[in-house]
Amino acid sequence: MNIVAVGCIHNDLETLLAFIDKLSALTFDIVVCPGDFTDNFLPRGFSRGDVGALIIEELRSLGKPVFVVPGSWDKELMLFFEQEGISVHGVGKAHGNLGLYGFGGAKTPFSLPFEPSEDEIHKGLVSGYKMVESSETKVQVTHAPPFNTKLDLIPSGAHVGSEAIRKFIEKNQPEVAICSHIHEARGHDVIGNTQIINCGRFPEGYCGLITIDKHKVTTKIVNLI
Repeated sequence: MNIVAVGCIHNDLETLLAFIDKLSALTFDIVVCPGDFTDNFLPRGFSRGDVGALIIEELRSLGKPVFVVPGSWDKELMLFFEQEGISVHGVGKAHGNLGLYGFGGAKTPFSLPFEPSEDEIHKGLVSGYKMVESSETKVQVTHAPPFNTKLDLIPSGAHVGSEAIRKFIEKNQPEVAICSHIHEARGHDVIGNTQIINCGRFPEGYCGLITIDKHKVTTKIVNLI
């Protein structure tokens, strides 16, 4: 099973369209988007819902199932994702032998629309995990990266990820954890037996590719440029 992870699109419809064909050349079975479909300044004449719907339409054009969580900018899209049956925010969904669950949003210094507390993140992960606990392979999807990893490191040297996400991974050890949010910290890390990947910002040409062969997981960052 191959998963392609596409994150932090931030309204950039033009670049999304430019990269979607290159993305289709990869071999994958499902698409995961860990949030930030939108941003502060929307394209003229478009609502946040318009942008979210267009992005989902493009991702679905790849012909594979899509699973998402909202980013810090995407509070208005949460109901839409639920109605489309693609949300794993606070819920779990089974796909074959995979159990996908997660929680969106992330704390920032900027008071963005969706900044859940650590307690909310923990409760949402618990709720989603319970729904897929019997799945052979668990895939966790969060917008925020786990705290104190290579994936939450900003240029100042500070770690700005979620302690709740890290503690949940430490306790439950899903096979893979996908995140985004900190664009410059794209890459891989490990917590215990869990492979973690920050897929980076898609309009910069980056996505994540996760290969799951039984319980063996490999992750890599793909540069589409």
